[in-house]
Amino acid sequence: MKTALWLYLFLFIAFFDLHAQYPMLTPYAVSLGAAPTFIGWMMGIYSLTHLPGNLLAGPGVDRHGSRRYIMMSLVAAGIILIFQAFITSPWELLVLRAFSGFVLAFLSPACLTMLARLSDDHVTQGKYMSGHGVIHTSASVISPAAGAFIVASFGFRTTFGSLGLILIATGIMAYFTLPKTRPAITTAAESADTETTGRIVPDWRYFLPPFVIACAQGILFYELPLHGAGGASIMSTGILFSIISLGALLTLSMLFLNRYSPIRRLIIGIFLMALCFYLMAVTEAPLGLLLFLLGTTKGVIFPAMASLFITLGGSHLGRTFSLQSIVTSIGSFIGPVLAGQMHGYFSPFFAAFLILMIGLAFTPLRRIPHPVSVPAAKKAA
Repeated sequence: MKTALWLYLFLFIAFFDLHAQYPMLTPYAVSLGAAPTFIGWMMGIYSLTHLPGNLLAGPGVDRHGSRRYIMMSLVAAGIILIFQAFITSPWELLVLRAFSGFVLAFLSPACLTMLARLSDDHVTQGKYMSGHGVIHTSASVISPAAGAFIVASFGFRTTFGSLGLILIATGIMAYFTLPKTRPAITTAAESADTETTGRIVPDWRYFLPPFVIACAQGILFYELPLHGAGGASIMSTGILFSIISLGALLTLSMLFLNRYSPIRRLIIGIFLMALCFYLMAVTEAPLGLLLFLLGTTKGVIFPAMASLFITLGGSHLGRTFSLQSIVTSIGSFIGPVLAGQMHGYFSPFFAAFLILMIGLAFTPLRRIPHPVSVPAAKKAA
């Protein structure tokens, strides 16, 4: 439990730092002279460069443990943020966002793997994942508005530089506080399965949900700062992002949901998220209310998705979470790029609805049995 608390503390600081940038990036790019289409590519390149990092992260975490990758990812991201404070052109921002995407690709697989190995009980694992979601969401509730306030008060350079220093300090603290984790041990059954089938990953269709959700979120992150006549201000954009997080925090706090089937929670959550995007596209309902409801679906989806991949991953959690991060990165790249091309011609929100429904149609609906144990679970405690 002590390891989980330390990890939650560092994750809160890291997520606060990263989410505080969301309302800043589009106005910062505009201040450097970037066009809307270029901004879409700038946001998408971050996710595209996740791919090589994700490919390296999975085997590395399974082989060496999570601690060093958490430290390296946070420190490198902090250094990049400091450089980002002194750029003078959109192309420099594009390059730095590309590097940032690569180094932060190691963070999610490492953190999720460490949390999953703290217990061998699927309900407890689900609670740890919900706790991860609560920390993530709590940080994202206040960080967009806080980031918008800080940049309005002190400017872009001071804000990016300060956030970078905080990330560096957090990474160093994590390295000296979190325990070393041993690599997972493959069971005899899993070894036999690998030898006979050549696979250590689940059915590819289970990776459709993270792909379509990331794509829809990428569309939202692009469109929200530009939504409305003349675009939204930095402060109002930050508030809108915080409203989404408040909705997610509500459902993440309902820990009893972890007792229900992950695949069932996932399917219901995706359907309701698609419905929210549809209503944003075709109705004049209050945007704040729809974003709050969309946030509640995220609070259902993400713990369910994490529990599903823990079940499917077995002792290869690093590789499984790495593959999840890869498809998430691809979706996060396609989303804003697609939104940038459609902006002004077709509703990006309706495109997000279609993408989610197509992904939902191909997701397997069969129930996944919970594993009896995870061999390496207690070794990280």
